[in-house]
Amino acid sequence: MRALVQRVTSASVSIAGAVVGAIDSGLCVLVGITHDDDNEVAAKLAGKVANLRVFDDDGGAMNRSLLDTGGAALVVSQFTLYGDTARGRRPSWIAAARPEDAEPLIEEFTRALQGFGVHVETGRFGADMQVALVNDGPVTLLLEA
Repeated sequence: MRALVQRVTSASVSIAGAVVGAIDSGLCVLVGITHDDDNEVAAKLAGKVANLRVFDDDGGAMNRSLLDTGGAALVVSQFTLYGDTARGRRPSWIAAARPEDAEPLIEEFTRALQGFGVHVETGRFGADMQVALVNDGPVTLLLEA
């Protein structure tokens, strides 16, 4: 399981022009699922995201997490995080989990993140989504569990 995490001052996800999820300060989390992921992996990654220290403390050092700041998370499923471009110019999606396997794990990741007390907004699994965000810093990290 992978998560591309971006510190944001705001982020939203829209489907067909209608906003379905939006946050102010927090993290935009694009989540990809691979074949051997399970609920334990989803919970582990949620813990990493909730406790990731990428927000400034009073001294200006990145020492605070979502839990410390009360920030929110916008979680969006992103199978393309498992795209492989090693051979040629067309990505292979073979490492991405099938939708029927990935969707429950995205939901488990979201529940686990909420279990830490994080306010979570989401996109809609499998939909054609438009994600808008203001990356703060910019701070962008790739996490794996």
